[in-house]
Amino acid sequence: MPRSWLPVASPVELPRPLSLHLSVSRFYSRRAEYQSIGLLGSIKKIAKTEGFLGFYRGNGASVARIVPYAALHYMAYEQYRRWIILSFPNFNRGPVLDLLAGSFAGGTAVLFTYPLDLVRTKLAFQVVAPSKSSIHGLVVREHVYRGISDCFSKTFKEAGLRGLYRGVAPSLYGIFPYAGLKFYFYEEMKRHVPEEQKKNIMVKLVCGSVAGLLGQTFTYPLDVVRRQMQVQRLLASNNTEMMGTFETLSSIARKQGFKQLFSGLSINYLKVVPSVAIGFTVYDVMKTYLRVPSRDEAMVEVVTNKRNIQSSSLNT
Repeated sequence: MPRSWLPVASPVELPRPLSLHLSVSRFYSRRAEYQSIGLLGSIKKIAKTEGFLGFYRGNGASVARIVPYAALHYMAYEQYRRWIILSFPNFNRGPVLDLLAGSFAGGTAVLFTYPLDLVRTKLAFQVVAPSKSSIHGLVVREHVYRGISDCFSKTFKEAGLRGLYRGVAPSLYGIFPYAGLKFYFYEEMKRHVPEEQKKNIMVKLVCGSVAGLLGQTFTYPLDVVRRQMQVQRLLASNNTEMMGTFETLSSIARKQGFKQLFSGLSINYLKVVPSVAIGFTVYDVMKTYLRVPSRDEAMVEVVTNKRNIQSSSLNT
């Protein structure tokens, strides 16, 4: 199956709004000063303290990450689905297959691109205001990183390869159910669409929107944990011990309340819902445009060829 069309999915992650999301998220992740000012208040605060460029902090790393991530994600999904069908011919080809293939594909894409995700979060988090902020003994450093390469270099020098993958555990815990549910809901919804409407772009957009909305809602707390773990080294405090995934999750819920685990979810919807909707739509439309055989047609051909080869070997 041709794969050259896969990278076209890269722009659908909407990197500029994503940088806005990350920038606002860093205000949400601080306990006292910004926790209660809300979305509009956070936007005003960023504009006042950092200016217009503050909304694009970490955008370069985001763009650099999303191209390989999107290509790997969709390619791996098709390959895992093909592998499951070939390895387990009697396996049900319903939504459970999409759930498994999507989960493994998401995990694969995250493992290969996670350092860039770490870098974009760190770049979006650091503050450039002229005065330092001290919150409960935590002093936020300024201008810690000058860019993508500088962030990579300093992170690697501080903690080695392990430092570049700090926070990958909650990312994997989150991406497995998120990516799986995303593909599950999308394919399940398409199965209930009348045949004459399946090529309708608006129908695909609606299916993708619902899939993104549901998938993100179920897995968002782990995304909050991931962000806080990624930026722990940017906060200087008396306690230098780095917490793990479940320790961070417990700490947020205990010290900041259960609601903090869903802090920033509203703006994440503004990014994720259209992103997933456009992503799935472009994915399907480009396959049709490039005349890529449907996955079921391809599977029938592969299984048939496999049986023919087995029959030929038995005859000989």
